[in-house]
Amino acid sequence: MKFAVRTLLAILVATLAACAGLFPAPINIGDSEQDVIARRGQPEHRYQDGNDQLLEYSYGPWGQRTYMARIGPDGRVISFEQVLTTEKFASIKVGTSTKEDVLHTVGAPVETSYLSLTDLEVWSYPYKEGGVWNSVMHIHFDRNGIVRKMLNGPDMRFDPDRRFPFGGL
Repeated sequence: MKFAVRTLLAILVATLAACAGLFPAPINIGDSEQDVIARRGQPEHRYQDGNDQLLEYSYGPWGQRTYMARIGPDGRVISFEQVLTTEKFASIKVGTSTKEDVLHTVGAPVETSYLSLTDLEVWSYPYKEGGVWNSVMHIHFDRNGIVRKMLNGPDMRFDPDRRFPFGGL
């Protein structure tokens, strides 16, 4: 009986630890940079944006969530938001936005590729369009690092007809 209770407690502790990873502690406006790092760990990337620092945190096995903490010159959180959204992508302007602008807006891409026929570098961002649809935004850059086009489409990793090329398991 004691073994069963210990096993049950071990499972409960492991489950709670997993939940803590899925639902990390909230970040509030006014928290210090040290508070953010204590709750979320070291950021994947850091960017300087004027006088502010941007700390980038990516989550999820499919890379569909990226949070950006904006830290002011006083070392305090100005904002903390999920940036892989339709609204954030809409703020990227074709013909004027640069790679640096894109990094500061939606963070680093999950994947990069190159289209030799059009001579464009492509950064790809999987996200939940409208919070519902599994989509990928592809941002195309010319040789000067200027956004030349943006294409959105379904994330084929979630297409059940394409997961198993030979008709299933």
